[in-house]
Amino acid sequence: MGHRQKTALTPPSCDSLSERRTQRKGVWRRAGDLPSSSAFVTFGVLPASDTLHVMLRCLMALLAVVSTSESTTAAADARKLTGDRWSIGNQFLERKIIFTRQHGLQTASLLYKVTGHDFIANGKGAYRMAGEFSFLADGDELTGKSSFVLSGSHVSALDGGRLLRVDLSNVHAHLDVSVFYAVYDEHPGIRKWITVTNRGTTARYLSRFCFETLDAGPGAVSDLEVSGGYGGTPREPFFTGRVSDPAVFIRNAKTGEGFAILNEAPGYLKRTEIGSGWSERFLVMYDTDLFPFGRTLEPGETFESAKSSLVFFYDNHDLNDPRWVVPRYEARVIARRHGTGQPAWIFNTWEPFLRNINQQTVGELAPVAHEIGLDVFTIDDGWQLEYGSNDFDTTRFPAGFQGVKAILDRNHLRLGLWVPLAAISTQVPDYRSHPEWVCRDEHGVPKFTGTAAGQRAVMCLASGYRDLVLKRLTQLIERYHPAYIKVDLTTVFNAYGEQPGCYAMNHSHNGWAESLTRIYEALEYIGDQLYRTHPEVLIDYTFELWGEKHLIDPALLGAADLDWLSNVNDSEPDAAGPLSARMLLYTRALSIPAETMLIGNLRAPTPSIEERLATELGAAPLLLGDLRKLSPSERGWYGEKIRWFKDLRGRVALNDSFFPLGSWLQPNAAAWDGFARLSRDSDGMIVLFRNQGSGEDAEIRLPVAAGIAYRAKSVITGRSLGMISSDELARGWKVKLPAPHRVEIIELDLGTRTATDTAPARATAPARRNAPVNSPVPRTIKPVTAGPIMPAQFAIR
Repeated sequence: MGHRQKTALTPPSCDSLSERRTQRKGVWRRAGDLPSSSAFVTFGVLPASDTLHVMLRCLMALLAVVSTSESTTAAADARKLTGDRWSIGNQFLERKIIFTRQHGLQTASLLYKVTGHDFIANGKGAYRMAGEFSFLADGDELTGKSSFVLSGSHVSALDGGRLLRVDLSNVHAHLDVSVFYAVYDEHPGIRKWITVTNRGTTARYLSRFCFETLDAGPGAVSDLEVSGGYGGTPREPFFTGRVSDPAVFIRNAKTGEGFAILNEAPGYLKRTEIGSGWSERFLVMYDTDLFPFGRTLEPGETFESAKSSLVFFYDNHDLNDPRWVVPRYEARVIARRHGTGQPAWIFNTWEPFLRNINQQTVGELAPVAHEIGLDVFTIDDGWQLEYGSNDFDTTRFPAGFQGVKAILDRNHLRLGLWVPLAAISTQVPDYRSHPEWVCRDEHGVPKFTGTAAGQRAVMCLASGYRDLVLKRLTQLIERYHPAYIKVDLTTVFNAYGEQPGCYAMNHSHNGWAESLTRIYEALEYIGDQLYRTHPEVLIDYTFELWGEKHLIDPALLGAADLDWLSNVNDSEPDAAGPLSARMLLYTRALSIPAETMLIGNLRAPTPSIEERLATELGAAPLLLGDLRKLSPSERGWYGEKIRWFKDLRGRVALNDSFFPLGSWLQPNAAAWDGFARLSRDSDGMIVLFRNQGSGEDAEIRLPVAAGIAYRAKSVITGRSLGMISSDELARGWKVKLPAPHRVEIIELDLGTRTATDTAPARATAPARRNAPVNSPVPRTIKPVTAGPIMPAQFAIR
């Protein structure tokens, strides 16, 4: 990750040297975990005559670590145990799968090694097991429990993990199913999906599709706590998770152990049944009733389902805490750039200029954007001649793209462009050449939607328009070479209440329900193709495109890099502003990587600028507003703080964790709130907001690895706050909020580890420096490393 190696405050003992060697193998061990013949010894100040003795004992300890480390790494492992039994796991977990004629495909054991608890419920009785998957094919139910015979299996390597595939066949239904299980070297999570292949001569229609089902839990139902949403909304033990429930956390209230269920079905198609049958059974699936999944499978065609993940955690137990493991898993495994690379600081012209942006205004804003340290200058709606056209409007931009390029080049800024996907003008060639590809309502009437430019046609992505719009976006990128594109407006669902889907009879969907599935498939296809051909461009799929206010989910993270999450009102100092933005951030960052969220529309000049800048440090940094209104001193302040953050982020993996603090569930004027972002093996920061409360102090509790010692410094005042140990953070560190400032930003600089407590809890394995942890989706692109944004910005190297 390119993190800076810190200088120790005291000379390292052989304890710390041995511990560092063990870290490089991807495993933490306490002294007591080693064989007694090579136990660590804590050394004090020794006379010179004992130096040789110390060196020999250090060498023995190092050799012991080397000899035992290979068997204790966090490397993923998948293997066949017998002809019909398999095991897949790593240091954190193990899932054992069996196939029998009587009970089909089943998970026989789901072991969380950190606690030694097998999460398969009620004695693992085979008759109670769930069968791994189920779906309807032309109305006939097929399950992993009773509908298939075993036809083979295969174990293979993933980049950063291992993959197990179990092949099943149903001769009578002419369908083959492959069940995939993936596990990763550094993560306490297991990912699963299935494929269905039609071996028959006629099409089959798939519905009521469940791709993960288990009778499993961290305790008896009476002991469980369930949290929906993104893992922070308390729910009853038996509920149905829908569009805004991409992560459901289930934990044992007594012990704190549990797992997060991540549903990677896109948008409104997701459904997660918790407590199915009023038991511990859960189902990760597509929706079945409100917006039902449907998919026609042609002869010879293979359908790949969405994916699901189980990510295990242990509350307040060092690096096993969910605020460490879950967002990091989504960043490193699910998000397509794997949580690496420094985020771009983006400026957007939408507010206050709306569609009135022009070349002169861009020329006046760009120097200020450069002065305060922004990287990308995004021209929102208004630059284009028509919705669906790639041509600049020369009435607003007389010199066209070349004039804009000259302005941005002078100010060392990269270009960002807003672009509509499916909502286009009836005057552009894409519509005029294929008006039959427009979406139609249930009466067969073409669909139009309201936009800032008036009513515009909504084209159906489940038609030939999919490839036509992909060609248009590709041409836009190759013509203007933007660093970032904001892909916007309604597609499958309208966030403002218009009827979803398409009823046309001559498109690539068999009915309205299948149009929902096919349109989301098209969004994923377009995002994937743009990434394959132009990985240097950041793709933003906005909440309007994905179909719900404030929506972001794992499926979007696989299809795009960023999500413009909201349009928060920030036109006045007393508007919803940063408080509303932080509520969106806090409730989602428990499971969503913070740097994938663009939370509009905080305006840089709106007071207080401290609060707006500090809020942006928690997410993908995005600023709007008339930058010309910033005073010289405000410009200097922004520039200084943004340069500080870029330096920190360039050497620190801040996506390793996210800790909401204070009144984070609903930030309000009467109490303080904040967040911490820490790296597993380097520095971090804490950001606190006073709001309008009367308190002068904030008490912070963070589960960090034992033996950590941070140098703390206020970025706001420049004063040192002393050394802060992991013990102090665990007990509660009281921070005084500096008057008269509205915020406090604290940089935590990793000092050294103590010799008396060199490791976190048993089985906690921090990431090896620069270790790649990639998605199972086959890709050979190397992730961007954390570091300064280079001229060839955001390139995949």
